[in-house]
Amino acid sequence: MSDARGGDQAVERPSGPRGPSGPSGPSEPSGPSGPSEPSGPRRSNPVEDLLELVRAPAALSVPGDILCGAAAAGVPHSPRTAVLAGSAVCLYWAGMALNDFADRDVDAVERPERPIPSGRVRPATALAVASGLTGAGLTLAAAGGGRRALAFAVPLAAAIWGYDLVLKATPTGPAAMATCRGLDVMLGASTGRPGSALPAALAVGTHTYAVTLLSRSEVGGGTSRQVKGAAAVGGLAVPVVVAQIVAGRRGGGAGAAAGLLGRYVVSVGGAQLAAARRPSAERVRHAVGAGILGLIPLQASLTAARGRPVTALALAAAHPLARRLTRKVSAT
Repeated sequence: MSDARGGDQAVERPSGPRGPSGPSGPSEPSGPSGPSEPSGPRRSNPVEDLLELVRAPAALSVPGDILCGAAAAGVPHSPRTAVLAGSAVCLYWAGMALNDFADRDVDAVERPERPIPSGRVRPATALAVASGLTGAGLTLAAAGGGRRALAFAVPLAAAIWGYDLVLKATPTGPAAMATCRGLDVMLGASTGRPGSALPAALAVGTHTYAVTLLSRSEVGGGTSRQVKGAAAVGGLAVPVVVAQIVAGRRGGGAGAAAGLLGRYVVSVGGAQLAAARRPSAERVRHAVGAGILGLIPLQASLTAARGRPVTALALAAAHPLARRLTRKVSAT
């Protein structure tokens, strides 16, 4: 979901810019593509094809939105929190499938190995998957938080579909993706005090905006100025988190929050610095991937800042796991 909600999941050719694959965010760069099959779809496993379609491993960046939102809003740990996390994951995967449906013509030229252009998944199947997962996500939101959760889940679903089908190739694309991730955080806060989660939503949304901006150069490469500009925008999330750490220092978890924020800066900033030095497509893709998965330590830092260091450290443990998994199933 945004990502981005989700990575979620980016090109400026031939049909305009694309953001990270799917609206939640963002992903590890995919490996070099081999030659496309001379004719017809290649033999494959249908389950693996669907996992690739929705970029399954990238969903590990989604539960953190719910957890940091819940921590900020004072929502205690309960099965409902897990249900809302399941809702967010479903909506994230819906956005990934819808992304490939919407980009099938561009992918036929630039990423012919993707499930739809390679013939492994039919466009109608991708659309059905996106529709089904959207319905599942809204159903889980209703089960986990009733009308209060639906007040954020319904706009989130609308933002995902709007991003993939209409806004992705427009100047408002990065803002639309950032909105998706921000609403994801607010979904986690929906059963508590949502207003208290606005700083966390702002930090996650700002980071997502920057990654989406950078992702527009991940296919053809970019310029050092473009990379530095995106990094500068993303850097604005850091003082927001620092303010949350300072505000919550008496509640415990400040040390863990600071350490996790440092991990975020090193993992995301290091990849962006390398891309700024040599903004090739490969390095920009790596920076985008580091940015999407870098959401995890950012979310963990926000969670710890609200006095939940144990939850934060458990969340942070998903970061290396996500990096390993995306080497097997690309998140872009």
